[in-house]
Amino acid sequence: MDWNEYDAALFDLDGVITPTAEVHMRAWSKMFNDFLVAQGVDEPYTDADYHRYVDGKPRYDGVRSFLESRGITVPEGTHDDASDADTIGGLGNRKNDVFLEVLHDEGVQAYPGSVRLVEALKEKGVRRAIVSSSRNAPAVLEAAGMTHEFELIVHGGVAAEAGLAGKPAPDTYEYAADQLGVAHQRSVVLEDALSGVEAGAAGDFGLVVGVNRGAGAEALREHGADIVVDDLEELTA
Repeated sequence: MDWNEYDAALFDLDGVITPTAEVHMRAWSKMFNDFLVAQGVDEPYTDADYHRYVDGKPRYDGVRSFLESRGITVPEGTHDDASDADTIGGLGNRKNDVFLEVLHDEGVQAYPGSVRLVEALKEKGVRRAIVSSSRNAPAVLEAAGMTHEFELIVHGGVAAEAGLAGKPAPDTYEYAADQLGVAHQRSVVLEDALSGVEAGAAGDFGLVVGVNRGAGAEALREHGADIVVDDLEELTA
């Protein structure tokens, strides 16, 4: 790809800039498997379930999507539910408690290749935004020391306040490009989640880059990635 053809790079965060997708995976696994055991369900939640039903989606949508895949119904509740409540809201908050605990205890460092690409784009004058379904995106960026590298952070809280549909809808990416004042066709979406590349493909963006952190190159292409890389440093040339 030629970065001279684009004016903005719209990055997902977890799994693209920082390896926090792994932390999210562990948090989802603990929350769901503890819940399934308590419900007497023998079939465990797996990493395949994460990629298929949860990855890249707003937190409560991920809870709802996975439970629907197992035919499990719980009350919707609200986003303010206590984390011990067996509701969509409560289960989502329970997962978030685990995530924040791990983030606090272990911290996070950005992928070196991602740092190098962001620095190269900054030097080139390409606009840069984070577009993440996670409401924890600002805390993750701060922990990684990367907040100052991005002009705009569109996280789950921003999306909720603006009434934007979550991924796989393209709304949050379109919103980011609009806020930067860059035409969608001059913007690049960089995503590791299947729902994220679907969001990029659903919008009229110049290019959708799939970052293969476990979803699989073929699956990323099938869901809408124009090109697939294993590390963002491959895009610095």
